[in-house]
Amino acid sequence: MAKKEEKIDILENNEAIAEKLEGAEFWIEQNPKTIIGIVAAIVLIVGGYFGFKYYQSSQNELAQKEMFQAVRYFEADSLNLAMKGDGNNLGFDQIIDDYGMTAAGNLASYYAGVICLKQGKFPLALHYLEDFKASDILVQARAYSLTGDAHMELKDYESAAKYYAKASDYKPNKFYTPAYLMKLALAYEKANQNDKAIATYDRIINEYWESSESQNAKKFKASLQKNS
Repeated sequence: MAKKEEKIDILENNEAIAEKLEGAEFWIEQNPKTIIGIVAAIVLIVGGYFGFKYYQSSQNELAQKEMFQAVRYFEADSLNLAMKGDGNNLGFDQIIDDYGMTAAGNLASYYAGVICLKQGKFPLALHYLEDFKASDILVQARAYSLTGDAHMELKDYESAAKYYAKASDYKPNKFYTPAYLMKLALAYEKANQNDKAIATYDRIINEYWESSESQNAKKFKASLQKNS
């Protein structure tokens, strides 16, 4: 109780406050090296943070320039050149190695994953696609779906379902989500999880009834129920 009263007295007593401040000033005067060390540490942390951000931004700009030709090769379906480069321009794999901490390096992982998927290199596709992270409405969901495709090719249907579920739950929309749900239902069927497959078809039918996938969902659901 006495301690509580003492705290109240300090708050209400200007002289007590002054004594506390004088004590703090005395400690500062007696410990100048400690204060200098604390201030220097703060300056280093703040300066280091902004320095890193500037470095990262400049590296990202450089990576974008380096990646320009690789993207052109990708769009022309010259996949080996896009991946490995042409001797003068870097390919996606080298861009990932050199600029992996940048946004451009992150996007290069997506391109590399797509290339490996097209080339049938499914474990390597998983390596690249699972490293990719984005916050946009389209590409991240697409990356989840492609990761599911790689797992499907490897006949790992439960993992495929996991990633198709991520794709369909990521910022759902009427344009792409129904297609991801159809893939999810198929993965559940392959994994012999028919109840989950039927529930997924129902979601398409009820939530995306205007989509082109809705009619197929009704057909596949009926077939699944008939054979169950």
